[in-house]
Amino acid sequence: MKHAILMTTASVLALVMTTSMAVQDHDHEAGGTGGHVFIEPDDLAWGPVASMGDGAEIAVIEGDLNKDEPFTIRLRLEGGYRIKPHTHPAYERGTVLQGTLHFAHGEEFDADNTTAMGEGSIFIMPRGAPMYGYAEGEVVFQLHGTGPWGIDYVNPDDDPRN
Repeated sequence: MKHAILMTTASVLALVMTTSMAVQDHDHEAGGTGGHVFIEPDDLAWGPVASMGDGAEIAVIEGDLNKDEPFTIRLRLEGGYRIKPHTHPAYERGTVLQGTLHFAHGEEFDADNTTAMGEGSIFIMPRGAPMYGYAEGEVVFQLHGTGPWGIDYVNPDDDPRN
């Protein structure tokens, strides 16, 4: 079970953020003492994502993205938001919860070459594989992974942290 939790990893994009975790001080791994965790969507603490810029928000559900530990996050993108070509240091595994996320593999943004993924769709992108996409309407997706997490843009000029 622990192996399954560690392998249920992922993201699109969140590293430096200025938001607090919705859940703190719990231990859900085997042998832990924290027990079950239940969170209502309205209880999530949303904040900006420095590595994605305006139009993107993050809610950290569990974990520390800077540490070697499991994490779960949600990302919310405003309609029309473009995810510039980038890579991650680990597998990205996500589920679209709301809206339609258009996603593709590649180093150059090409909206016509994306796959439209509606609610319930799942994506898995290998570590180091360049990817990009855009939001059709407001999009919310959930990522699971094992940190440390990060994002590197193919074109450094696309990185809002620069």
